[in-house]
Amino acid sequence: MSPETPSKTEAAIQSHWLFNLWKMAPLGMMWAIGAPLIAGGVLVFQAWVLAKTLDQAIRLSVAPTQLWEQMLLIGLLIALRASIVWSGEMAASRASEQIKQQLRQQFFAQLLARGPAWSKQTPAGALTTAILDQVQALDGYLQRFLPATISAVFLPLAFAIVILPIDWIVTLLFLISAPLIPLFMALIGIRAEAANQKHQQVLSRLSGVFADRIRGLFTLALMGRTQDEVNAVHSASKSLSATTMKVLRIAFLSSAVLELFAALGVAGVAIYIGLSYLGMLGAHFSGNTLHQGLFCLLLAPEVYIPLRQMAASYHDRATAKAAAQGLHQLYEQLPSHHDTTLPAITQSPLIQRQARNTSGLVLQARQFALQTPQGRDILLPANFTLQVNQPVALMGESGIGKTSLLETLAGLRPYASGQLVHYFAENEYVLIGQQPFINLGSIRQFLLAVNPQATEQQLWSALEQAQAASFVAGLAQGLDTVLGTRGHGVSGGQAHRLALARLFLTDPALIMLDEPTAYLDGQTRDAVIHAILRFARGRALLVATHDEEMAQRIGQVWHIQDQKIITKEKA
Repeated sequence: MSPETPSKTEAAIQSHWLFNLWKMAPLGMMWAIGAPLIAGGVLVFQAWVLAKTLDQAIRLSVAPTQLWEQMLLIGLLIALRASIVWSGEMAASRASEQIKQQLRQQFFAQLLARGPAWSKQTPAGALTTAILDQVQALDGYLQRFLPATISAVFLPLAFAIVILPIDWIVTLLFLISAPLIPLFMALIGIRAEAANQKHQQVLSRLSGVFADRIRGLFTLALMGRTQDEVNAVHSASKSLSATTMKVLRIAFLSSAVLELFAALGVAGVAIYIGLSYLGMLGAHFSGNTLHQGLFCLLLAPEVYIPLRQMAASYHDRATAKAAAQGLHQLYEQLPSHHDTTLPAITQSPLIQRQARNTSGLVLQARQFALQTPQGRDILLPANFTLQVNQPVALMGESGIGKTSLLETLAGLRPYASGQLVHYFAENEYVLIGQQPFINLGSIRQFLLAVNPQATEQQLWSALEQAQAASFVAGLAQGLDTVLGTRGHGVSGGQAHRLALARLFLTDPALIMLDEPTAYLDGQTRDAVIHAILRFARGRALLVATHDEEMAQRIGQVWHIQDQKIITKEKA
């Protein structure tokens, strides 16, 4: 079995989850399902009154002026039936939007709860496709297929039972021909479901490829790989087009089959009634009045309409199942039908938060262990604390886990075991990574994002401390210079200093920095180190660095070696 093919257990979970989605908006979905059934009951009465009116007008030659009450009743029944159907469709639409909104909130909450360590392993395009497109793919299932399925189960059987006392032959024709539609629809649907799964996979891959290429467009241009990547995206787009056309071919084939059997069923009833009126079937089959025959003929198309509607929306089921499979495989768990938000993913013990204390303790770890998502040990169980006015330099070889430790202490990654206690509120820490994200906008907007009340003087003071004031002042628009996504327009060192400038506009209890001097020359580095240490007075500071000079300036050094933290005090 390929990784993209769900097991029987997974398929059962996904089907059960899909079927129970209505519980997320029960009132709306119950009316959406019940309205067609009520409309079917109104239809039976409408067909009986219409057949009786035509019988009186044709067979008994009753004047139209004497039938106006019955014609008015027929008009009211048509309007009533249309209103019921319309209200059911509107209820289905509103309930579907409500369910999709809740699902997007749940999946987004789950994405945030899993943290960057998990999301970095998945292309951004695939995550976007899951929350937007794959959740949207459930719309047809909720609006059309689910109500149509309930109608297809009950209405044809109810119509056949109503016809049974009038003519058992017509009932028998209904019972023989009607099941052929779902039978052949299911046979074609197996192929349609496989095609839809393939289509969803190709769409997700194309989204991932496109998003990743856009993100790395500048690098690709520098490497001269632009045309190659254009060809790769074009190839992925052609693959998507091919799978889309395959799904459409199967959908049209399914429609042709159901229309054929529906037409044969109605024609069979019409031929039988016509031959019985002509006396060509013998005296035993000539007992129906015009009223009864017309009633059977009026109901005959309606027996197949619910089946046709279900068959027409069967591809919505296939699309929804493919979307559910994609969501299940990506998130590994489908959200509850009862909760509107998801709790944090408890892959590790939760971070505990306690109020500030007077001892200066900011963070405490007890038997704290850290692993990679694949289960490899980064840090064996260790005890350590971070305190006010006791800055720490975190050192070790590249790739040994310094960044992972910082992100875990910030609550962005799960940890394997132990206990982690924060003596500060969730918004009272700052973490600046090696490649800080700079969104599209001006430098002023970037700085004000952390402190909207900051004055012009405070902005320039922060830039001065980060040694960024000189190059910002040299820009044509100064603080109003617009930067591209990920800081396009400034160098890596300048982008890092802009991120450091935001630090000086905040008031954190804990500061965590990852290689803050990596892109700086010696003079600028010394000035930045001095500004950071001065700003860190009265706060806790943890700096991951390879810079020996910075480690000496900080004082206390933690070395990660052999999955252990080895503490070295300043000599």
